[in-house]
Amino acid sequence: MSTGMRRPVTAAVTLTMAGTLGLGLMAPGAFAAGNGPCYDGRCQITVSAPKSIKVDSRKFGFGKLEITHVGSRAVAMSATSGGVRLSGSTSPGGTVKLNNLKIWVKSVSGRKAKLQLFPTSR
Repeated sequence: MSTGMRRPVTAAVTLTMAGTLGLGLMAPGAFAAGNGPCYDGRCQITVSAPKSIKVDSRKFGFGKLEITHVGSRAVAMSATSGGVRLSGSTSPGGTVKLNNLKIWVKSVSGRKAKLQLFPTSR
């Protein structure tokens, strides 16, 4: 076999390995993006009611945070954890804690609320 024939084979193997490794590195990011920006419990989001925000059920005990009301005086939210309905409401500037997910209502403008979510220890 000549040296010229080895080069294309080596190049093909190198490109195949790079493609495989690249796909493996992209998979977690693609997975997180498919679940939404708040899946890990760390995000800032502007919402109007009704709105469902997908979060990691293994981490927080529920998979969806439901924003049920947005008003100038209060934002109401709920979730279902193990068959138990959790709920809370707060005025702008306040926080609600559902299991180990804290929701801070940063501000309300009209029918839209700016929220910041972050995980807490139990």
